[in-house]
Order: sequence, then structure tokens, then C-alpha cells
Amino acid sequence: MAAHAPAEHLDHHGPPAPHYSSRVTPGTLGMFLFIGSEIMLFGAFFTAYFFVRVAAGTPWPTPPFQLPVYVAFINTCILVTSSATVHWSLQAIKKGNVWGLRAGLLLTFLMGLTFLISQVAEYLRIGFNTGDGAFPTIFFCLTGLHGAHVFVGLSILLFMTIRAFRGHFSAEHHHGVELAGIYWHFVDVMWIIVYLTVYIL
Repeated sequence: MAAHAPAEHLDHHGPPAPHYSSRVTPGTLGMFLFIGSEIMLFGAFFTAYFFVRVAAGTPWPTPPFQLPVYVAFINTCILVTSSATVHWSLQAIKKGNVWGLRAGLLLTFLMGLTFLISQVAEYLRIGFNTGDGAFPTIFFCLTGLHGAHVFVGLSILLFMTIRAFRGHFSAEHHHGVELAGIYWHFVDVMWIIVYLTVYIL
């Protein structure tokens, strides 16, 4: 007679549980690889910035143009604070605090939206455009590239916020929130670099 299969094998349905060769899940690894490619994209624009400012010796900002340093500083504070709120939302759901998750994601989205609206308003009042020389071109390229990443981050945050209010996340299942947080932290760090490079140095 054939030996009977163990009871656990008889009760198992579907494919076996995935086995990861590292402690990083494929989704998280994919996000890190994507961010790596985005860093290279920013690197190309920063190379153009240093070529224009250092190699070519272009005045920064080129007279008579001025940069709204104060407005950029306020935007930096807003974005850094939003990085703290998205971290709070992740820590909240890890403890099973659904309302903390919802509040953190909603606050992060609203602050990111405020940042983006403020940047658009800055563009409308700044007094120069890409046809006015190398300085305005690089300025709009770097800040515009970051603004595009903020828009993508806001789209992700909006999707995660809707899911949070529909009860899709729990202390055991919150991977989407973690990925959104990783991307948003990347957006914040890149803005700090852009702010220091473009507005301060």
C-alpha cells in the first residue's frame, strides 16, 4: 500500500509560499532600483548645472534675475515635515493604528500638494523663462524635474490614502504604505539637494 501523505500536504492549496534569498522583498528591491535610476537622471541634470555654473562661469543667478530663496525655504520646511508625517503613518499602521495611518497619509498628501501649488505660483511670478539664458534653463530643468517627481509621489499617496480609508491596510499587511514612504523620502531628500544647490550655494 502507498504511504499516506501528511495531513498538512493534503490541506495545502495553491502555490507554495515564496522564498526570498534576502530580507528585502522583491517590491522593496524594485523600488530601490527604480530610485537608483532616478538618481542617475538627476545626476545628468546636476552635471549640466555644474558645467554651466563652474566650467562656463555663468553668474548664479544671472543679473538682473533673483531667486525666491525665502519661498523655497518655506517649501523645504513643508516637504521635510511631510517626510515626518509619512513616517508617522507607517509606524501607526505597524501598531494597528488605522486612524493614525489615515491622518498621516492625508497630512502628507496635503503638504505635498501645498508644495507643488507653491512651486507653480513661484514659476508664474519669477520673472524669467528658459529663453533668457543658461541660468533660467538649468533652474527650470532641475526644479521642474523635481516637481514632476512630487506629482508622481502625490499620485501614489492619493491612491494609498484612498486604500487606507477603505480599510485595505493592517498591522500585518501594509507593504504599499512602506513603498509609498520610501519614494516620498527620496523626493524629500532630492529637494534638499536641489534647494541647497540651486538656491543657497
